[in-house]
This record gives sequence, C-alpha cells and structure tokens, in this order.
Amino acid sequence: MRIVMVAALSLALCAGCSAKRGEPISEPLKIDNARVARGERAFMANCNKCHPGGEKGLGFALNNKPLPGFMIKAQVRAGAGAMPAFTKELITGEQLDEIVEYVALLRNSPPPPRENLKQEQ
Repeated sequence: MRIVMVAALSLALCAGCSAKRGEPISEPLKIDNARVARGERAFMANCNKCHPGGEKGLGFALNNKPLPGFMIKAQVRAGAGAMPAFTKELITGEQLDEIVEYVALLRNSPPPPRENLKQEQ
C-alpha cells in the first residue's frame, strides 16, 4: 500500500512540475463575450489577489498552465496547498465556468512584443 501511495504522490508532483511556462501578458485583454466578461469580474473578485492578471503572485501563474477546465474547477473547489477551497456558496457553478473561460482567454492571448528587449552581446 505504501508503494502505491508513494507512486501516486510522485506522479502528482511530476505532473504539476511539467506545466508549460509562457511569457506574461503585458497588454490589457479585449473581452467581447458577455460570459467571459462575467468571468473576468468573478476572477477579479475571487482570484486576482493571489493570481494578479493570471500571473504569479501569492499563487502560481495561471496564464501559462495548460490545465484542462475540469482540473481548474477541481482545484478551485478542493483548494491546493495555501489556496483555500471555494465552495458553491462563494463561487457558483456558472461563475466557475465563466472564470475557466476567462483563464483560457488569458492563456491564449499573444505574448507581448519583444522589440524593446536588449539583445545580448
């Protein structure tokens, strides 16, 4: 039984460490879909303190984590590490769906322009 627990824990740790890292978003997002706009408002009210703009803050960056929506929802409901669990009383099921859509938009936004970066000599 102990071997199974160690193997499961190792697999979970490896899966969490293999997330793709992208460049942070620097320009404001254009939200044209009303559902995504509601997701943005719910994100700002509940998530932005620890994940500012989807980037790393007190919590991990969300804009470069390729987790599927159901995994994000499970993590929001159960909590993880220092992240508290958000019950249906705090974030409704519909709000959570909208937040996941907003996070997907953060992830799919183009990276900032690299023109101003200094070239190494």
